[in-house]
Amino acid sequence: MADAQVFEETFTITSVNNEKYDRVSRIYGTSADNQLTMTLDINHELFPVQLGATLSMVLATTLSLDGTSNEQNETMWRNVGKQGVTTLADMYDYVCYGKNYRMEDGEGDQMYVP
Repeated sequence: MADAQVFEETFTITSVNNEKYDRVSRIYGTSADNQLTMTLDINHELFPVQLGATLSMVLATTLSLDGTSNEQNETMWRNVGKQGVTTLADMYDYVCYGKNYRMEDGEGDQMYVP
């Protein structure tokens, strides 16, 4: 059994840009200690965000609370809430599914996930 969460941080939204697409806003945020910045595209019809709002962001390897990998339960993200199984998604208002294919080194200790 492994911990599914690999990153967790709270961000304050510093800017909301919804000019480019109809239902998508690009939000920008800064962590409480001003060490991290976040840029994220969200569906603002499903999850409206206001300037100054505080959001908790978690990156996880799986939605399974016991850390079961996606290889063992490949379709879990599609079945969230359907089979009465509690998942990490139940703890949040907005959940995205995807993969980070690369990370880039920045200056000093900075790292970027494009």
